[in-house]
Amino acid sequence: MNSSLSIFRKVAVAEGISYLLLLFVAMPLKYFANLPLYVKYTGWGHGLLFVLYAATLVLAWQEQKWKFGKATLIFLASLLPFAPFIVDRKLKDERPENVNSIK
Repeated sequence: MNSSLSIFRKVAVAEGISYLLLLFVAMPLKYFANLPLYVKYTGWGHGLLFVLYAATLVLAWQEQKWKFGKATLIFLASLLPFAPFIVDRKLKDERPENVNSIK
């Protein structure tokens, strides 16, 4: 069975990829090729993944017993284009004994 941390990491990577696709593929297609439909569908997917990111973050926060500040930083990472990949890398070796490894 997957832990909530494992599930969160997978969602974080998917959310990060969807954000990059939205910013660097769909948005240029909308404004430079007059193809707004790509933003519509990529935006829907990204929005769903963003909500899943937040929900699975709460589950992982409870399971891992993170401090509020750490959970807040991880949430804020979802707002920056490449930060979810950094979060994933930091959480990769997360163990119960080093819960506060992200500073």
